[in-house]
Amino acid sequence: MNESLRLAVVGVGHLGRHHARILSGLAGVELVGVVDRNWPRAQEIARGHGVQAYPDVSALPSDIDAVAIAAPTEVHHALARPFLERGVSVLVEKPIARTVEEADDLLAAAAASGATLAVGHTERYNPAVAAALPLVDRPGFVEVHRLGTFPERSLDIDVVFDLMIHDLDVLLATVRAEVTSIDAVGVPVLTDRVDIANARLRFSSGCTANVTASRISRERVRKVRFFQKDAYVSIDYASQELEHWSLARREGRPPAIEGGKVEVVREEPLKLELADFARAVRTRTAPLVSGADGRRALALAQRVTDAIARGRGVQDE
Repeated sequence: MNESLRLAVVGVGHLGRHHARILSGLAGVELVGVVDRNWPRAQEIARGHGVQAYPDVSALPSDIDAVAIAAPTEVHHALARPFLERGVSVLVEKPIARTVEEADDLLAAAAASGATLAVGHTERYNPAVAAALPLVDRPGFVEVHRLGTFPERSLDIDVVFDLMIHDLDVLLATVRAEVTSIDAVGVPVLTDRVDIANARLRFSSGCTANVTASRISRERVRKVRFFQKDAYVSIDYASQELEHWSLARREGRPPAIEGGKVEVVREEPLKLELADFARAVRTRTAPLVSGADGRRALALAQRVTDAIARGRGVQDE
């Protein structure tokens, strides 16, 4: 591998332009170009970072080490697979693909070539989440709210795959148990896809999680609260704030509630994600959020949407 990791960004729209911004200044990384089917946008982003714009992935230099794919979900598999087959490492934005079958195919291609496959579940790189992980211990109930204003992006997928999947991934990483049952409701409001959804997940550990996601709210809310024996952990994803309260028991004295805000060193989660990807490619070790993790989150999101479809009397595809 070259001294600097040679990396390109495929798709420089709403999120991809931030990939290009961060990678252009990331130590040990050389941003060699950007690709977008919107040619004026590709040229604009490329000029801003002093790199080459390309109209198609086939025009990229053959000696790149890795790519970050921030294109629409519907083309994740088609874009990522040829790179993985060539041994070029891939960071693909969430969800990893449209279907579990496509995800499995990407995992197989990465395993065959030895390329690194990472998935962009940025909340796992949120410093507040990282600080909370040691504090979460066998939660009994989890309450999640992720409310956003109507977007001009990601309308090729419903709100479960667009927003809720972030929290499904965090739940899998924190509860660490199998989901045994799902009750879910959801309705389309401003599009022909589900725009607001609620899911009640029950885990084999006994934990229950109530997860709400909406992309039609007038305010932005991104919070998760864990309730466990003698303790409460609260995360505000957006402000990167963490609270931990616990019941202190002392002999001869009444129990007391102690705790408060936990210090969190704030950092841009996407920057941490890209730095972790570069580290994983360079050291040939696993990224924090692997392709397998992305596949598990996708599979759970599909189970949620299937439950919504059954509840609405819609025939499963």
